[in-house]
Amino acid sequence: MNSDLPETAAPADETPTPAAPAAADEAPARDATAELKALFPALFTGKPKPVKLRIQADIQERAPGKFTKAQLSAFLRRHTGSTGYLIALTQSKTRFDLDGQPAGEITEEHLNAAREELARRKGARQEREQLEVQQRRNRAQLLWDFERTTLTEANFSALKGVPVEELPGLLEIARKERAEAPPAPPREPRRDDRRPGGGRPEGRGPRRPDQRAAGDRRDPPRGDRPARGAGGRSPQPARKPVPQQVEQPVVSQMAQALQAARAAKAEPAADQQPPQDPAE
Repeated sequence: MNSDLPETAAPADETPTPAAPAAADEAPARDATAELKALFPALFTGKPKPVKLRIQADIQERAPGKFTKAQLSAFLRRHTGSTGYLIALTQSKTRFDLDGQPAGEITEEHLNAAREELARRKGARQEREQLEVQQRRNRAQLLWDFERTTLTEANFSALKGVPVEELPGLLEIARKERAEAPPAPPREPRRDDRRPGGGRPEGRGPRRPDQRAAGDRRDPPRGDRPARGAGGRSPQPARKPVPQQVEQPVVSQMAQALQAARAAKAEPAADQQPPQDPAE
C-alpha cells in the first residue's frame, strides 16, 4: 500500500473523541483550598495532620464531580509540601482520614524522607540568610566608600567591579537600609565614668579626718612611720642575750669512787669514839 495516499476518512457513525476535558485539565487549576477546608475541617484546618494515603480518591468519593484531578493535585502538593506539614509528619505516628480519625501508620521511609527534606530546607535557609547579610554589608561598604571617594562614577564602578548602570540602584538600596537600621545601643560607661568626677558617690561629702574609726588598720602618716633601715626594711627590736651555761666536766663513776675512798682515809669518821683507859 502506498503511504503517500491520503488516509481513508472515518465512518460517519464513529463518534470522535471529545477534546474539551483534556483542554480543561491543561488549563490553570482553580484554587480549591477554601472549599476543601469548609468540607473537611477535621483534616484541613488547624494544626497540619498527616493525611491518609490516596486521600484524593476519598475526596472524589465524598464530593463527586466537585473538584477536578488537577485541582486536588495542586492543593495536595502545596499542603503536603509545606514545612509545617513535614514537621507534623515527623512528630506523628499515624495518618488521618477526612474525618480526622487515625487511618494507617507512617512508614519509616516516609519519615526519613520528611527529615531529610527538613534538613535540606534548613541548610538552604541558613545559606540564604548568610548571603543576604553579606550582600547587605557589601552595599553598606559600597555606600561608605562612594561618599568618601573623589573618583567619578565610571572610575569608581570600575574600581569596585560594579556595572555603571547598577551603581545608582545599589546605592539607593544601601541608603534605605541605613535609614531603616535600628539605632546603635548606647555605649556602656567605663568604670571611671560611673561616679561624677571619678570620686566618692553622689550625695556623700568629702571624708573628714576625724571619720576614721578607732580600730582603723591603715598605715599611719608618713611622718609617724618608723625609720627604715638598709634595704628598705624597718629595724627589728634588739633581742636579749641568752645566758650561756658553763659545761661541767663529766666525771666517770670510777673516778667518783676513788675520790670518795681518798676522802674517807684523810678524815676520821664522825662516829668513831676515843680509846678508854683500861684502869678506869
